[in-house]
Amino acid sequence: MMKENWNMPSLDKAKQRSKNQAVIEKSLFNIPFEVENLGVGRKYYLRTYGCQANERDGETIAGILEAMHFTPAENVEEADLILLNTCAIRKNAEDKVLGELGSLKRLRKTNPDILFGMCGCMAQEEDVIQTLLEKYPHVDLVFGTHNIHRLPVLLYQAMMSKEKTIEVFSKEGEVIENLPVKRFGTHKAWVNIMYGCDKFCTYCIVPYTRGKERSRQVEDILDEIHTLIDTGFKEVTLLGQNVNSYGKDLHLEGGFAYLLEEVAKTGIERIRFVTSHPWNFSDEMIQVIAKYDNIMPFIHLPVQSGNDEILKIMGRRYTSKDYLTLFHKLKDQVKDAAFSTDIIVGFPNETREQFEDTLKLVDECQFDNSFTFIYSPRVGTPAAKMEDNVSMEEKESRLQELMEHTNHWARVKNEAYEGKVVEVLVDGISKKNENVWCGYTKTNKLVNFIGENIHVGDLVNVKITAAKSWSLDGEAIK
Repeated sequence: MMKENWNMPSLDKAKQRSKNQAVIEKSLFNIPFEVENLGVGRKYYLRTYGCQANERDGETIAGILEAMHFTPAENVEEADLILLNTCAIRKNAEDKVLGELGSLKRLRKTNPDILFGMCGCMAQEEDVIQTLLEKYPHVDLVFGTHNIHRLPVLLYQAMMSKEKTIEVFSKEGEVIENLPVKRFGTHKAWVNIMYGCDKFCTYCIVPYTRGKERSRQVEDILDEIHTLIDTGFKEVTLLGQNVNSYGKDLHLEGGFAYLLEEVAKTGIERIRFVTSHPWNFSDEMIQVIAKYDNIMPFIHLPVQSGNDEILKIMGRRYTSKDYLTLFHKLKDQVKDAAFSTDIIVGFPNETREQFEDTLKLVDECQFDNSFTFIYSPRVGTPAAKMEDNVSMEEKESRLQELMEHTNHWARVKNEAYEGKVVEVLVDGISKKNENVWCGYTKTNKLVNFIGENIHVGDLVNVKITAAKSWSLDGEAIK
């Protein structure tokens, strides 16, 4: 039975877009006096699924909890609060979360006061909330992507009332600037430059779960980056569902190209950005990337399909020719450019011939890395309503065939590094070998290497001695 004070998600509301500029809130977040010590003597366990935007949300959630004096738990067994920060991009991501929720229920037997919470993109979906109510009654707290700032009040309500608390806003969203953050890294940081998406690709749930495109002010972004530089960070990744749209809502001349150049001028050693939609990747952006050595020559450029008819049905707003023109322009103008992409196999009614167009594009672009997926219907999206005459067996077969092509080119690209000296930003000790260090090149290649007097966060020159499909081996040189 729905409680009167529950705020439930609505896809109809979530897809609405107005011409109003998003409100930028500089002082909206606060921790009420009666709540500020709620976490004293309590531990939290936060598990994040999905993309970089979710990871950055996780840093904000952790920042809020620790501002309330919660301390992080080493494992779920010792936690008083368990929060799952979720992803909704594909069904298997949702299935993982629901499976985890079912498994965690056992902890209430030994800790009756434990609090279970779910947040993130899954919380924004109507059908997910109904599933939680019907099958996962032990979940105490649900909140969405638009009300992370309300976490102190929602936690207090759930803990003190001992009743289920659901608050999910379905709206265009605002920009909240005074949220705390606990950085999970020491030398690499995510920096939000904008939120939301207005592209409404027919297969994608993100515009519904993240709201309209809304940009942060340039000065707020630069202030954050200067703070990161002052505290020893070497690399920032600028985040947006589509960074190319940055600044349009602010009527900012130059848009993302202007911001990218201003970030480069801060002098931070490395700058990356995700994600770029091929439809509005400007010539000015290419020029800025090519101009500054601290903007990494690595571009994630999702193509999704190599067939024009499928691209049109997907709502991607470009043709395969448009994509290839942009790809080759970047390759020609950006020195040592490396590329990754996203590809969907088995979109409703995709024919064999249409799939082969994707293979041809892959073989022409020879991507350094490809993220390949079988189409996953998302409830509420136009594509989910399409009839589909392609069997799952055929989709799986095509995925395997596609991966043979993408894996081949990934290996070929890596083999070209053998014998070369590359700069690596050190992330830490390899998980597989405590005598080996690991880190990434400017072109986002994972390197496992040996060396002496190495420290996390160092920029080290490494000679590549061997290439594998997904990584490189090397030796640090003086």
